[in-house]
Amino acid sequence: MNYPWHYFLMAAFYIIAGIGHFVKPEWYLRVMPPFFPSHRTLVVLSGIVEILLGIGLFFPLIKNSALILIIAMLVLFLTVHVYMLSGKKAAAGIPLWILILRLPLQFLLMYWAYTYLEL
Repeated sequence: MNYPWHYFLMAAFYIIAGIGHFVKPEWYLRVMPPFFPSHRTLVVLSGIVEILLGIGLFFPLIKNSALILIIAMLVLFLTVHVYMLSGKKAAAGIPLWILILRLPLQFLLMYWAYTYLEL
């Protein structure tokens, strides 16, 4: 694989983010929207998925699938980011300006993944 350093940075980003679900699960549990079922299970599953997708970026045969699934995952995570804007409790102590900046950041992360797709 002959990709630039920032491709590997992206892979590491998702692997580390996924590990975070196991290191600090209470943080992820605090920001889960109440309309989602089985919060603990979803935190564990999303952590596993992030790790696997990050690892998947290292394998040329599944790279495109991993990138598409990363984009889909980020779309799903938008619900959490929007929920966090709904009030003080949902914000989990994060300042409003950071929460607002996280929304366009999600779209930048989607674009970052999209740029490596080989269609």
